[in-house]
This record gives sequence, structure tokens and C-alpha cells, in this order.
Amino acid sequence: MGTHDLHAPRGSEAPFEVVNPATGEPFAKVPGCDEAELDSVVERARAAWPAWRADPAARSTALEAAAAAAEAAIAELAELLTREQGKPLAEARSEVSRLAARLRYFARLAPKSRDVGDGRAVHSELRWQSVGPVAAIVPWNFPIQLASSKIAPALAAGNTVVLKPSPYTPLATRLLGTVLSAALPPGVLTVVTGQDPLGARLATHPGIRHVTFTGSVATGRLVARAAASQLRPVTLELGGNDAAIVLDDADLDAIGSRLFWSAFRNCGQICMAVKRVYAPARRYAEIVDALAEQARGVVVGDGLDETTQLGPVNNAQQLAVVERLVGDAVARGAKAVAGGGRIDRPGYFFAPTVLACAPPESPVVAEEQFGPVLPVLPYSDLDEAVAAANSTDYGLGGSVWGTDLDRAQAVAERLECGTAWINHHAELSLAQPFTGTKESGLGVAGGPWGLYGNLRPFVVHRPQQP
Repeated sequence: MGTHDLHAPRGSEAPFEVVNPATGEPFAKVPGCDEAELDSVVERARAAWPAWRADPAARSTALEAAAAAAEAAIAELAELLTREQGKPLAEARSEVSRLAARLRYFARLAPKSRDVGDGRAVHSELRWQSVGPVAAIVPWNFPIQLASSKIAPALAAGNTVVLKPSPYTPLATRLLGTVLSAALPPGVLTVVTGQDPLGARLATHPGIRHVTFTGSVATGRLVARAAASQLRPVTLELGGNDAAIVLDDADLDAIGSRLFWSAFRNCGQICMAVKRVYAPARRYAEIVDALAEQARGVVVGDGLDETTQLGPVNNAQQLAVVERLVGDAVARGAKAVAGGGRIDRPGYFFAPTVLACAPPESPVVAEEQFGPVLPVLPYSDLDEAVAAANSTDYGLGGSVWGTDLDRAQAVAERLECGTAWINHHAELSLAQPFTGTKESGLGVAGGPWGLYGNLRPFVVHRPQQP
């Protein structure tokens, strides 16, 4: 597919290229939003806010219509998402479907007022009010799903949204903005695209009332610092280095495939993917071999091919990170029992890699790989495995795998993270909270907690009737 230019709005900066990670070649150009255009967008969001917040029933109807519009555009959105992000088409379709489901979930959710009296002759009622225009900044690994996790609760709460996707994956998000805006009033949702420093400009814009960001810890700190300069609240969903502890009674035939794909789905580019496996020493070789066998059997290729199970790493910069981490681990004595390097073909393909005997202090264990790499580490004492799992600055998720579910849950409850799973990993319902501890985040997304995170408490006092 040849390079094509998308229409650039007046006041935009020079277009930038979008690369197909399956070929390594640019296939589109997208306009960059300059300061004047950003001012105009935020002003439209501010102007649309009073009417949008005033009618909860109309909001609910509009969000239901937006969900239907997204479902009608699944094929087009999924193909564009795969072309720019790299993931298999089936996963791209699922991502768009989940967006529609999330819009419907929040369309039917409403905050609850309640009395907060203290016995005095005054009636006090706690209500909830929207905060105003919200800046939503999303990364490249799940552009549509992570956009929906921000825009659905924000819009349901009565806020307007300015959404900025990653410059690596702006296309499907731009199209999504067009699709959803057909069901929403003007100015309620706008997508802006651009490279740095657009995110910083948006986070510090005086017309923005709340900032929600998903991405790396380093960038999250910058976003928080920028928002703090404006005394603006933030929600941060940051990185993870999730550990999976396999117990000595685990049934590999039953859990092996789930454990493998908990690490390698979306080419390992998931903040809450399994990034480390701790295996009992007496079963270490068996577990390493089972994971390596799965890795060697994976069909790697262009996500547009329906037979592909694992696509490319999204961008050249992240591919270089994966190569560095694996090369460093091997130099320190680790053994790549599957994969270990780039695949000799165009694009950003890295063979699904299972590492044995990686030193615990090596960066591939201590850092977030965000790629198709999984170190497996042995343990002799379960307490040591739990301590190792917790010995990280991250605290997003974790999991325990075993046959005795009560024992597995007892171990899971010792993990220092926001969510712990038993015999599965990285599965979330729309109704549950999603949060992290330590450096993995600030604030709560998902479920009613996500809705209230986009509202501010408002108390009304009035005299009681005589």
C-alpha cells in the first residue's frame, strides 16, 4: 500500500509518517496539531461541556448510539489498527468490540447521591458533578481499548474529552473519533494527533480540568509534573513487571497454553502481561521445556494474515530495547531455549523467546521488556519466590498457578500488586477496578470507580422542613 496523505486541518503542523511494523515502511501521513489548533479544540470541548453535562438521559442515549456506530465500523477499524500496530486481525476486532461493550456499560452507569447528615437540623446531600474537559493520552499497544477505558467513563460522567493517541498509532484512533462523533454532539469528543511536545501542551493547557494517561513510568512522571503545575488531578496507568509463580502441584497440561499466552499475547506488549515466571526447582526443566515448545510452534507474521498468531514489535525503538535486553541476558549466562533474536524478514519481527538461567539482577528480569521475551527463574523456597516477585518498583498485577486453589489464593494474597489472578492472568471485567501500587499507577480505572474518578463531590446543605 502506498503512502497517502490524510487531510490536514487548518493550523496543523507538518504531517508525520506512520509506519507499518510488518514491513518497516511508512504507509500514511498524519497532520500534527499545533498550538493554535489545540487552543481551538479545547475551546470547543469547553463550549460543549454545559449542554453535555446537563442531560444524563441524553448522554446515555448518545453513548449507546456511539457503541452501535463502533460495531458497524469494526472491519474498517480493525484493519487499520492491525496495519499501524501490528497485532493479528482477530485481536484487533476484539479490541474494537470491547470498546463498544465499554461504551454500553458506562452508558448505563450513573453516580449515586446520598445523605451525609450528622444529626443537626440541616439536610446535607452528597452529589457528584463532572469536572470539565478531560485530556486523555494513550499509548501504542492498545490504542482503541485504552482510548475507550478513558473516554467511556469521562463522557458518561458528563465531561468532554480531547484524546491524543501515540504518534506510532494515530490512524485507527482518528477514524474512531470520526465514527463516534457522528453519534455525539459537536465538541464532546475530539482526537488530536502529533508528536512531542503535543502531549505536554495538552496536559498543561489551561482549559483542561483532568488528565488521564497510560504509558511508561518515565513519561507518567512528566505528565504528573506538568499537570501539577496547573493544580490539575491526574489518573496514571503505568508500566508493570508482573510475576507468575508456578506452584509445585501445577498441571502443565491444563495451564501451559494460558500461561504462555499471558506473556506473549500482543507480542508481549501489554503492561499487565506476565513478564517473569518463577518455577519450582524440581520442575524447572519441565516448565521451561513446555514454554519453549509453545514458543517454537507459534505462527509469527503479518497481522493481516488470518493465520498469524503473533505479529511484529510495534516500532524500531522498542525492537531495539528487546534486542538489548536479550543480548545482555545471554551475555550474563542466560540461555535462549526458544527464539533469541530478530526474524530475518522485513519489519520489526522478533522470535518469541524463552530464557532460562537469567540472573535475577539482569535487566531482562528487573525491567519491563514489553516484547516477546519471557525469563523463567527457579526457586527452592516458596517464600523466596514471593519475595522475588515483590522485589520490584512495579505493582500492577501478578498471578499464581496451581491445582490447590486455596493454597494458590493464599500465595496470591501476598503479592504486592493491584490485581492478582489464579490460573490465569491479565483478564479484567468491565465492572472491576483496575489500579496499581508502587510506580505502576495513580488513581483507579474501571467499573464505578472509573466513573467516580471523572467526577467531583458536591455537597448541598439546606435547612430541614419544620
